[in-house]
Amino acid sequence: MDYEKLKDRASKVFDDYELFFLKEKVKKYETRDAELCGVEIKYEEGIALRGIKDKRLVFSYTYDREDMAIEMLIENGVSLLPYVEKDENAGFPGKYENYPSTSVYDSEGLKADDINKVAMLVEMEKAIIDFDKRIVVTRNCELQEADIQVKIMNSNGLTAEARKTLYMLSAMAVAKDGDEVSWYDWLWSDRLNEIDAKAFGIHTAQKTVSFLSSEQIETGVYDGMLTPQASSDMLGILSSSFLSENLYKDKTMLKGKKGAKCFSRIVNIKDSGTEGTDSFPFDGEGVPSCENIVVKEGFFDTFLYDSYYGRKYDVPSTANCERAGVKELPKCGTRGFFIEKGLRNIAGELTNGIIIEELMGTHTANPVTGDFSLGAIGYLCKNGIKRPFKGVIFSGNIFELLNNVKEIGNDLRFFGTYGSPSLYVEGLKISGK
Repeated sequence: MDYEKLKDRASKVFDDYELFFLKEKVKKYETRDAELCGVEIKYEEGIALRGIKDKRLVFSYTYDREDMAIEMLIENGVSLLPYVEKDENAGFPGKYENYPSTSVYDSEGLKADDINKVAMLVEMEKAIIDFDKRIVVTRNCELQEADIQVKIMNSNGLTAEARKTLYMLSAMAVAKDGDEVSWYDWLWSDRLNEIDAKAFGIHTAQKTVSFLSSEQIETGVYDGMLTPQASSDMLGILSSSFLSENLYKDKTMLKGKKGAKCFSRIVNIKDSGTEGTDSFPFDGEGVPSCENIVVKEGFFDTFLYDSYYGRKYDVPSTANCERAGVKELPKCGTRGFFIEKGLRNIAGELTNGIIIEELMGTHTANPVTGDFSLGAIGYLCKNGIKRPFKGVIFSGNIFELLNNVKEIGNDLRFFGTYGSPSLYVEGLKISGK
C-alpha cells in the first residue's frame, strides 16, 4: 500500500482525516493427551479511514491491499456524507513528539521454534495430570501467540507506530471423587520466557481438586475475601461508570460526585495504557498512553476521556480511546483498569469467613446502578479449616462493596484489561441453603 498516495487522496477529499493501519497474526497451539492436536493461524491486515467534511464524520475500512483499495476506501466514505449529521466536536488529536517507552514486543519469542512452544503445553498438561490421580482429564490446553502492528496517521501531523506481542496460556482440569468438579484458568505475558508452564499447571491442578466435595453454605451475611479474579470481575462491572461517554449519556452514578468520597479510604483505582493485556504506547487514535488516577483514597477524582468527549467537556484526552479492530469505530473505553495493591500479603490469612474465588453471570449486573446478583464458588473458613462451597448467590451493590473494603493485599493480578489484588470486605450477602 502506498501510504503517501492514500494520504494525498484523503487530504484532497476531506477537510480532516485519520488513517488506521493494523496487521495482526494470531497463532494458537492446542494439545490433548500430551500431544499436539491442532495449530490454528489467523491473519488480519487492513486499513480504516475516518474522514471529516463540512463537520460530518464518516468511517470506512478495507482489507484489500491493492492500489485500487485506496479509491474504494475514499469513495465508500464520501458516499456516506449525505446521511451523516454535522457534529461540532468531530476532530482528531494533534501531533505528539514523545511516547512512553514500553517493553511489549518480544522478537525472540516469535522466533522460538514451534517444538519449544508445544513442549511448554505438554509440560503444563502433564503437570496437571500427574498432580493427583483424581484429575481425570484436561481440556482447552492452549497457547496463543499474537503479533500486533499498528500505525496511525492524521491530517494534523500525528504519526504513531508500534508493535506488540501477547502470549496467553490456558487450561481446564476435571477431577472426580464422588462428585465432579472443573477449574479453568489462564495467564498471559508480553514475553514468552516469562511464562512458567509447569507452575501454572500445578496451580490449576491444586485449585481443581480443592473444590471436590463442595456443598452449599448457609444463607447469611459474611465477612471475607475476594480473590484477584473475583475482584477483577467486580471491577469490570464498575469500570463503565468512569467513562465520559456515560457521563454525557447520563449513565453513571458518579455524575456530579467529583471530589466526593465514594469508596473506602484505602481504595485507589487507576487506569493505565501501559498495564494489562492491551498495554501499548498509544491509544486508539494515537494519543500517548498515560496513567490516570480515577479514585484516590476513596475519593472520586476524574472521568476518562477520548479526544471526542474531551472536546465536548473542554478537557484534554486521557488516552482512553479503544479500538477493537479495523472494522470497528474507535470509542471511549478503559485501558488497563485496576485497584492499586496494598502493602502486605493477606491471601491465606483468613481464619473465619468466606473466600469468593469465581463469579458467574457478571454480564447480568447493572453497570449503571452497580447492583448485582451472581453465582459464586469459593471456600468457607471456620477456625482455620477451609472447605469448598458451590451453588450460592452473591448479591449486593458494587459501590457499597468497595465502601466496605477493610484491607487490600499486595497480590495484584490482571485478568485481561482489569486487575485487582485480594480484597478483604465486610458484609458479603450470600443466599445458600
